[in-house]
Amino acid sequence: MGRKNPLHTQLCDQLGIEYPIVAFTHCKDVAAAVINAGAFAVLGQTQSSPDEIDSNIRWMREKVGDKPFGVDLVFPASVPASGDIDTLRSQIPKEQFDYVEAMKEKHNIPKWRNTPVDWNLGWLNKEMPQKQLEVVLENRVPVLASGLGNPDFVLKRAHEQGVLVWGLVGKPRQAKAEIDAGVDGIIAQGYDAAGHTGKIGTFSIVPQVVEIARGTGVPVIAGGGITTGRHLAGALALGAAGVWTGTVWLASRESDVNMTLKEKLLKANATDTEHSNCVSGFTMRTLRSEWHKEWALPEAPKPAPAPYQILLFADIKASAFDHNLENFMTEAAGQGVDFVHTMLPARQIVMDMAEEAFEVFEEIYGDDDDE
Repeated sequence: MGRKNPLHTQLCDQLGIEYPIVAFTHCKDVAAAVINAGAFAVLGQTQSSPDEIDSNIRWMREKVGDKPFGVDLVFPASVPASGDIDTLRSQIPKEQFDYVEAMKEKHNIPKWRNTPVDWNLGWLNKEMPQKQLEVVLENRVPVLASGLGNPDFVLKRAHEQGVLVWGLVGKPRQAKAEIDAGVDGIIAQGYDAAGHTGKIGTFSIVPQVVEIARGTGVPVIAGGGITTGRHLAGALALGAAGVWTGTVWLASRESDVNMTLKEKLLKANATDTEHSNCVSGFTMRTLRSEWHKEWALPEAPKPAPAPYQILLFADIKASAFDHNLENFMTEAAGQGVDFVHTMLPARQIVMDMAEEAFEVFEEIYGDDDDE
């Protein structure tokens, strides 16, 4: 295009990247591939121990050199202050525990062979996220993203360590509070998104947060249902400085997602996702499974509060993956799953997204060379 590069944004300047695309992923191979393709990646580490996080950070630096990357942690306010897995499991409300035990019998679900990953504490109490945070700050990871909870408590120390802090929000008032506190970036995530998300649609929340951030110098990153270059172009048109993407990487070649689940994702459409609190105790968008159907039955109890519901689900989830029970497999997936049809290398996904966005802007504005 003859005009200024429409994909070179404030976010590109902040991070030194070519494309304003942020991949949120739990897979190191995906993160490294995205970064080396000229975009940015945030590695979800909520389910990793402090030692694992330290090792993963070192691995990332070996693979991407001096290119920046981020780590995502969560800091929920409503979970217990401490407690090991046995203690937390003993506190699961009896009604919900009995319902799951009956579910196992009803569907003939065998016991898992491998200890559930979700039982490594992660964000199940307030103590573990603080230990995870220490590792991230000690390693001076370029970007710390708070996927749940206000990161205001860590801003001063993070900035002293040269770490940028991003906050993920689902409401305009949350965006204002975090911008006022001094975050370096805001992810405005709409209802369309995978994972823990609010009730405001992407097309509504992004311009609201852009207006709140106006004049502050804080870039707004649009999240929620974004899987294509047309989505990228639309987000930039709404005033965002980049996009936060997650679902599109789940079925990538590099992704370590279970192959049966990858195939389920590739066949899914927007109506195959559920926005429910039956997985973690917080409202969360995930791919529909038999677990969701069971909790939607009239006789089902109300899901247990966090973190007890995720411990109940971890039990079933582990069995589903150990015994390849596809109907009980699920994953955090946004409504943009409708556009994920093939298993592509992460680098190609980045390039395809950027190329399509360029084409969209050329369709709208034309090419100066033709004038």
